[in-house]
Amino acid sequence: MSSTTATTRRPLGVLKTIILGLAGLFYAYGVWNAVAYLITVAQFGPNAYGWFVMIFSVLFPVLVFVAAYALGRRRSPLDFSVVLLAGLALVAVFWMNVVALSALNMPSLTS
Repeated sequence: MSSTTATTRRPLGVLKTIILGLAGLFYAYGVWNAVAYLITVAQFGPNAYGWFVMIFSVLFPVLVFVAAYALGRRRSPLDFSVVLLAGLALVAVFWMNVVALSALNMPSLTS
């Protein structure tokens, strides 16, 4: 006879939910900024590489947010906020690289 045990998930908690909501707003700002820049660059007629860079810059904050949530959800609220903040720093560095690439090498992104 085998017994099956159901694993129950613990609720996230009020403090972690507030931290997640505030961090989510900053990550959403990164997505919104990337979408606005995508619309701006789309007027110049980007090539395939340009589309890839611009669309990936929209998706990158979402992917980092999901990864930071997955890494930090079982940790203490302080560790959770540090993981989300480190992910936000990674998004900021990536965004600075995208802006620098398009400012210095716009012909490589457009046809």
